[in-house]
Amino acid sequence: MGQVNMMRITAGALAVALPVVTAVVASHPARAEAGACSADIYSALRKPAPEKAKPVEIACDLTLAKTDAITRPIAFSGSAASGATLDCNGGTLDGRTAKARTVWIRSVHRADGSWDAPRDIQIRNCVIEGDVRIEGLGSNGQAEEVRLSSLEAGHTAQAQAAAPSGITLDDITFVANGGIPLYTAPGVTEMTVENSRFTGSTNGTAIYLDAESARNRIIGNMFDIRTARREMIAVDGSADNRIEGNIFENPIKGGIFVYRNCGEGGTIRHQKPERNVITGNTFRYTNFWAARPAVWLGSRQATSTYCFSRPDRPFGSSLSPYDYAQYNIVTGNRLPGGRPGLIVDHDEHNTVSDNR
Repeated sequence: MGQVNMMRITAGALAVALPVVTAVVASHPARAEAGACSADIYSALRKPAPEKAKPVEIACDLTLAKTDAITRPIAFSGSAASGATLDCNGGTLDGRTAKARTVWIRSVHRADGSWDAPRDIQIRNCVIEGDVRIEGLGSNGQAEEVRLSSLEAGHTAQAQAAAPSGITLDDITFVANGGIPLYTAPGVTEMTVENSRFTGSTNGTAIYLDAESARNRIIGNMFDIRTARREMIAVDGSADNRIEGNIFENPIKGGIFVYRNCGEGGTIRHQKPERNVITGNTFRYTNFWAARPAVWLGSRQATSTYCFSRPDRPFGSSLSPYDYAQYNIVTGNRLPGGRPGLIVDHDEHNTVSDNR
C-alpha cells in the first residue's frame, strides 16, 4: 500500500480534510508530447511538390483542412518528432507522383553510430494515396545496416531499440498504387493500425511486418484491396502481434501468412514468428476454389532459394531455415463463402480452433 498523507482543500469558509494516497506503481515511459506546428510548416506542405521534392519534416501537432490535397512527402524523423500528431481532418496526402515516400517515419543515424528513434506519433483521419514506411536500422530486411547487425547474437534487441515505436494510424484510407501501402521495417514495435481501409492495388502485400518487429496491433480494419501476387498481411519473423476484428474481401492470393524469411540479401533473421494472435477476423469469398489460405502458419518452411547457413553464426535462420511459426493462436475467424480448410497450420504447438 502507498503512503497516506493529508491534504487540506478549502472552498470558501469550508475546510475539508481528504486523504491523498501516493500509490506505488510500476514505472512506464510517459507519452511524448509535441507543440503546435507553425504556419510556415503548413504553408510548406500546401505548396505543389516538384518532381524530386524533399519531405517536409513534421515535429509538431498539425491539423489539415478537409479540402487539403497535400502532394509533398512528409517525414517524422528521430526523437524530435516524438509525440507529434497529424490529423488530416479528412484531407488527402497524395503521393501518387512523388519519387519519395508519401509518409516516412524514420530513425536517424547519429554520427557516433547510435540511432535516434521517434515514438508515440499519431496519424489519423487521412486519405493516403501512396505508402507509409516506418523504418529503423534500414529500409528493409536486406539493408546493409540490418545485415551487419544480423551477424551478431543480440540483433533482435538492437533492431528494436533502433526502430520507431508506438506509432498509431487511425481512421486512414490507404489507396495503394502498386507498392506496399503500409510497411514496417525490421525492429518496429507497438505500431497500431485501426479503423482503417485498404483499397487500390498492390504488387506486394497490404501490410508487411518485417523481421524482428513485435507487439504490433492490426485491429478493426477493412481490406478491400487487390493483391496481384501475394497475401494481404505478411508476418515475417514478427512476434507477439495481434490481428483482430478485420474484414478481408475476397483474399484470393492469401490472407495472413506467418513465416520467417530464411536469408534473403544475406541477412540472418533471428526472431521466430511466434505468439501471434489472429482472432475474430472475417474472410469473405465470392469464389474460393482458386484461393490460397486465409491464414497460413509456416507458409515457407525452407523452400526459398536464398536460404543459407553460416556455421560461424549459429543462430536464427542461419542455424535453421525453417519458419518456427509456433505458439500462435488462430481462433474465432469466419470464412463466409469459403471453407475451414483455408486455415492451414504447417508448424507445431499452435492453437487453431473455432474457425468456420
